[in-house]
Amino acid sequence: MIKPTNLEKGDAIAIVAPAGYLKSDASLKSGIALAEMWGLRVQLGAHIFNKEGHFAGSDAERLADLQAALDNPSIKAIWCARGGYGTNRIIDSLDFTTFKKHPKWVIGYSDITTLLNHINNLGIESLHAMMVTSQEALANDLAAVSLQKALFGKPLRYEIPSNKNNVVGQAKGVLVGGNLSLLVASLGTPSAPKPKNAILFIEDIGEYKYRIDRMLYTLKRNGFFDKCRGVFIGGMTDIPVNDPDFGKTTTQLILDVIGRTDMPICFDFPAGHIAENCALILGRKVLLKIDNNTDSFITFK
Repeated sequence: MIKPTNLEKGDAIAIVAPAGYLKSDASLKSGIALAEMWGLRVQLGAHIFNKEGHFAGSDAERLADLQAALDNPSIKAIWCARGGYGTNRIIDSLDFTTFKKHPKWVIGYSDITTLLNHINNLGIESLHAMMVTSQEALANDLAAVSLQKALFGKPLRYEIPSNKNNVVGQAKGVLVGGNLSLLVASLGTPSAPKPKNAILFIEDIGEYKYRIDRMLYTLKRNGFFDKCRGVFIGGMTDIPVNDPDFGKTTTQLILDVIGRTDMPICFDFPAGHIAENCALILGRKVLLKIDNNTDSFITFK
């Protein structure tokens, strides 16, 4: 797996919106200020403030901005402005020829999961991390510092407080995953992550428990939990109340679906649609070590 070049002060990064529209240019100010504080120069996509229904401009406009950033040799990283929905509408029209010759960091989460895993399947690492409009995460030291470390090539290691539901163990593998809904939607496409010998990360927001259960079973039926070496769960937030009651907690249903006790499973990792949206390097080898008597560890190799 190819690691994009570490950023240095003075480098230029592009901010683009491959999915949902931006409500105002003010929504970008905090993210731009943070990047500039790190010594980076920011260039905005030509159509970033366009709006066509749900989207940040037409498919052609969003595609043009992302393609331009992928191809521009002076751009050293691409930071997605926000998620929402729309990346999978343009992913198959992107030309990665130049990008593969000159890889750069692509940063985002949620709907951007499709793009991140697609890039991994090209043999290049990508960054699951907060986006430019992620106001709470931008103000969170853990989230912001972790993204800075990842971009500038500093070591990443996370200690996660013990959870009684964790399954103890230790595993090494390549990190894959992201938003559960997008992972399931990518199955059968070139953007689907490869679970064999991998460490799988999942998170989601606003999904009923029965939908989470259904999506996990879809991964299970596709062999994910037989083939991977470990699983860690990020934020599973804003879950609506089932009527009738689902009868299980989210943690219980996850454990029931995975159904394995011979590989480590870690809950409460600080990533996803939460303020502590810590950076994760998808495609990088990681060590997942879980001991319920102490904190759990995830170390990027």
